[in-house]
Amino acid sequence: MDKSNDGERGSRVDVTIASVQSAQKVQSGEMEGSNASNKNKNKGEKGADVSLQDMGGGNMDLDEDSIAQATSGSGSDGKVVIPNLKLSPPPSYKAVVYSASRELLADEGRESWDKKIEFLLAVIGFAVDLGNVWRFPYVCYDNGGGAFLVPYFIMLIFGGLPLFYMELCLGQYHRCGCLSLWKRICPMLKGVGYAICVIDIYVGMFYNTIIGWALYYFVASCHSALLYVSGHNVSLPWTSCNNPWNNISTCVDVMQTQGRNTTVVTSPAQEYFQYGVLETQKSNGLADLGEVKSELALSVLAVFVLVYFALWKGVKSSGKMVWVTAIAPYVILFCLLIRGVTLDGASTGIHYYLFPKWEKLLERKVWISAATQVFFSLGPGFGTLLALSSYNKFNNNCYKDAIITSSINCMTSFIAGFVIFSVLGYMSKIQNLPIDEMGMEGEGLIFVVYSDAIATMPGSFFWAILFFFMLITLGLDSTFGGLEAMITGLCDEYPKLLGRRREIFVAVLLGGIYLCALPTCTYGGKDLVAMLNSFGSTTPLLLVVFVEAVGVCWFYGVSRFCDDVELMIGKRPGIFWRTCWQYISPVFLFVILIFSVVDEDPLPPDLISKPEWVYSLGYTLTMSSVWTIPAYAIYKFLSSSGTPKERLQKMIVPEEFLPRSSSKNIRPSGELKSSGGCHIPADL
Repeated sequence: MDKSNDGERGSRVDVTIASVQSAQKVQSGEMEGSNASNKNKNKGEKGADVSLQDMGGGNMDLDEDSIAQATSGSGSDGKVVIPNLKLSPPPSYKAVVYSASRELLADEGRESWDKKIEFLLAVIGFAVDLGNVWRFPYVCYDNGGGAFLVPYFIMLIFGGLPLFYMELCLGQYHRCGCLSLWKRICPMLKGVGYAICVIDIYVGMFYNTIIGWALYYFVASCHSALLYVSGHNVSLPWTSCNNPWNNISTCVDVMQTQGRNTTVVTSPAQEYFQYGVLETQKSNGLADLGEVKSELALSVLAVFVLVYFALWKGVKSSGKMVWVTAIAPYVILFCLLIRGVTLDGASTGIHYYLFPKWEKLLERKVWISAATQVFFSLGPGFGTLLALSSYNKFNNNCYKDAIITSSINCMTSFIAGFVIFSVLGYMSKIQNLPIDEMGMEGEGLIFVVYSDAIATMPGSFFWAILFFFMLITLGLDSTFGGLEAMITGLCDEYPKLLGRRREIFVAVLLGGIYLCALPTCTYGGKDLVAMLNSFGSTTPLLLVVFVEAVGVCWFYGVSRFCDDVELMIGKRPGIFWRTCWQYISPVFLFVILIFSVVDEDPLPPDLISKPEWVYSLGYTLTMSSVWTIPAYAIYKFLSSSGTPKERLQKMIVPEEFLPRSSSKNIRPSGELKSSGGCHIPADL
């Protein structure tokens, strides 16, 4: 806690209590000097009309003479007169009003998690996704191995964790989604909420398609296992080069590669993924997507059906689903870890993974990669953390939740590196190839390299089924969270139209997203998936979170935000958190945003074709979400009344908000209401 402000805050608290007590005496008719109000009923009612708004928003500095004068009588119109009133931002009265008890809920009718563990599992499941398996290990190796952990943890502590904690606090305090939140933070930035909804649609389109690929592999593995158990002499479909989709001139069994350049030859798993599952040979990429492949369309449809039954009842249904989708990946990851480290050559892969290259720390690219990995791993900005925490009890310790869930997420990424690189070391030895020629980045790591490795292991059916089931559960958790963010935001913003018909609304929404996702199930759909990932979510999400951080930390104010946190958990965030929110986190986001635009070509490198209009398509995808931010600010300005200065003031000043008590025992009948509809216990 910032001790330098303790005395000032303490004096404001005492004065505020005295002011509220004075207002209550006026309301009950016990204030001296109110003879005029007793003679005239109407004037008396006016005299009792003292609210927090009349007191300057509830946050004021008064001297003793002012208090004495205020409590000695009333003005000629029956109102209490408080001279020499000096306002001091931000409103700290919130911490005073409910100091007696924090057993609060912002909305008595809002559902909540049945158990605290369900919320934790949901957050962990959202944060721990496919990127932990296929992105972190490669980024760690490519940027200095063990040395990469230094910038990674620095960026985690000073950038990612404060943003993660901030979103959990915002959702829990205001108990609403990404749209309704902004009228209580900075009304002109409501376009951020609409941008999040558009981004979530794009993510739902391509991310569910990737889960559909994993489901396709899972079903193929189960089918082959059943045939094998039935007595047929079969193996996994990507084990050999003797299949209809294989190119005999290029396909070489992994055991026979023996150092040959992988740009000249292809493995059975690579050809199965490209020519057997995606059938990219039947399209010309974005220039000609080709027809929809029915098997992929059915796989993606099955994913959307699973998602629907997880989300249709809100946290009551998703809270039960996460017991499977959040816990199962860890059980399977542990099994794969044990199997991986016992493979011949595993130590070579782990050495590549962790061997520190300290000279890499002098490269700017390494620090940018660390910041980007932390940001996209924890996942602030999708609106998911806001949505999930909005169903918490008001006094839940979200500080502890943030530490626990972010730590588990980072530890999972680290352990996944051992799982992946132990297998890469094994493959490197049997193919007699350097590890850096194994094709480790992106979906190729799991659908090609790891699949090749599984096909060579004893009990390959068992390991294939386990591995792809793990990928499905990892993906489902994350897509639950992303879509729940949009559903919660829209249901909170339009409660009568959508909130009361959640089951129908979720069905219509998911049906619409599935129809939009069908082009990703075409023969050239892999390129569209890459474009949606790069242009539809990555770059716009950075801008959205930067604007969100500025809105909360600079417009709403860190001091006011800390008041909210103190009211929830009973402890004011220390100087570390305040400094990160005020300065470090916005700068952290701004730097990532600038360098992601300036230093890199945003076009995915592995597109089948690159027509001239591909950049126009990409920038259109980006602008289709972020345009809502300036557009809504302009709309707010034009729709407000008053002079330009008054309009700007209305655009940035939040609606004052105090959560209502959920217990009649801590909310006496004699209470004072402010103009914002907030309740002040009379026993203060």
